[in-house]
Amino acid sequence: MKKIGVLLFMSTMFVGSLLSQSIPFDGIQNNLGNLFLLSDAKSRSISPENFTGEKGRGGMAKLGEGTASDAARDLGQGWKVNPFIKIAKGQTFTLAEIEGSGAIHHIWMTPTGNWRFSILRIYWDDEKDPSVECPVGDFFGMGWGEYAPLQSLAVCVNPGSAFNCYWQMPFRKKCKITMQNIDEKEMRLYYQVEGSIYDRRSDKRKGTVYWNLSGLAGQQ
Repeated sequence: MKKIGVLLFMSTMFVGSLLSQSIPFDGIQNNLGNLFLLSDAKSRSISPENFTGEKGRGGMAKLGEGTASDAARDLGQGWKVNPFIKIAKGQTFTLAEIEGSGAIHHIWMTPTGNWRFSILRIYWDDEKDPSVECPVGDFFGMGWGEYAPLQSLAVCVNPGSAFNCYWQMPFRKKCKITMQNIDEKEMRLYYQVEGSIYDRRSDKRKGTVYWNLSGLAGQQ
C-alpha cells in the first residue's frame, strides 16, 4: 500500500509539472488553486532601499547618505541604511512609478504622525485624477487614527502600526503611487511595494513590459 501511495504521489507531481509548463500563466492571479503553475512573471520590490525595484539594487545606500546612517553605523552598507523616507509638510512624494503591465500584490507601510494628514493616491495608466485618494489610516482600516489589531484576507494591521494590504491591483500600462503630507510637521514613512511584471511577448500578445528603472521615484 505504501508503494502504491508513493507511485500515486509521484504521478500527481509529474502531471502537475507537465501542466505547469504547458498552461499559459501570467503570474498575476495567484491562489491556492494554481500554485503548481510556472510563469514568466518577475517579482519586484520597491522601497526606500530601492526606489526603482531594479534587480540587485537593494541595500545600496552608503553610510552618511541614508536616513538611518547613525543607527546602522556599526553594521555598514546593506544593513538598512535607508529604511524610511522623510516627507516635509505640504510635500508629495512618489513612492513608486512603474511603466508597463503588471500587478501590485502587497503594500506594507508604517507611517508616523497623524494618519488623517497623510494622503495616499494611486494612479493607473497615466490618469490625471487618482483612482485611489484616501488618508493612509482609512485605506488600511484605521479610520479612528489610532492602532487597533486587524486581521483579514485583504488587510492586516499588526502591532506597531504595521499596515499591510494584499489586494491584487493589476494595471495595463502604468502605476504611480504617491503620499502627500498635509500636516504641519514632517513625517517618516517606512514602506514596501511588491508586485510582478510580465512580458506579454512571451505568449505572443502585444505589448512590452518593464518596470521604470530611470529613477523617476522621488519628490514631485
